[in-house]
Amino acid sequence: MIALRSALKDYLAMRQALGYKLPRTEQLLVQFIEYAEASGANRITIDLMLGWAGLPAGGDGDWWSSRLSVARKFATFLNTLDPDTEVPPYDLLPAAKSHRATPYLYSDQDIAALMGAATIFSSPLRVLTCQTIIPLLAVTGMRVGEAIRLDRKDVDFHAGVITVWLSKFGKSRELPLHTSTVDALRAYLRRRDQLHPKPTAPSLFISTAGTRLLYCNVQWPSGARGARPQVAPPQLDPVDAEPIRQAVHHPFDRKIANRPTSAADGAGRCGGCEDEAAFDLTAGSA
Repeated sequence: MIALRSALKDYLAMRQALGYKLPRTEQLLVQFIEYAEASGANRITIDLMLGWAGLPAGGDGDWWSSRLSVARKFATFLNTLDPDTEVPPYDLLPAAKSHRATPYLYSDQDIAALMGAATIFSSPLRVLTCQTIIPLLAVTGMRVGEAIRLDRKDVDFHAGVITVWLSKFGKSRELPLHTSTVDALRAYLRRRDQLHPKPTAPSLFISTAGTRLLYCNVQWPSGARGARPQVAPPQLDPVDAEPIRQAVHHPFDRKIANRPTSAADGAGRCGGCEDEAAFDLTAGSA
């Protein structure tokens, strides 16, 4: 039989060169190779892959299907090196109907609700961070993981640009910011530095310990991905709401369908106040 471990290195290198990261795939295929070696098989067969994919016994059918899919792709690669390698058909152990959540587009009211809900935290820094990162995601379209990976140096305040490095498929990109978004990020950093003068991480957004945020730190307050938020927008008395209505062009003015193509043409606008109040989002339009 072909040297599986050497072939796995070549297979992973080929796919990673195409932009795939594959940490889980590598782990599963190492387990598959160990299973094949322990079985004493002299070639890769469909029965061998089914035996491995069906572990653990009594497991979930979708998990079995996912494991077989990983093995199938590897077998397809091996078949080009060793024609005796069998490749399972795609209709073998098919996955159940997708359980993906229906995408939910957050309205301005939803974003206001999420930002309002952040006030349940006892830490002023955590409140400030949540009330900054949530609207920043809304006006830039960044992924949560991209925002967490931002370092302070990735924000060019003079040019009004955020650089996202080595994101999906290893690609980097620049995101133009409206001047009010730049002003709001400056205000965030001033207040952040007051609350935690000596962070241990170079990240733009930090935890209360001064470290880079974990994904769950951001995901928990905003709910499950794709799910409608379960918090109600904050209710304001007419007298309290009036200044917000008058300032509709001052805080974030989110336009999902029209992302800015330049800093001067920014459709999303972030308030330019000098403290964390700059990140309050209007609950509606005037």
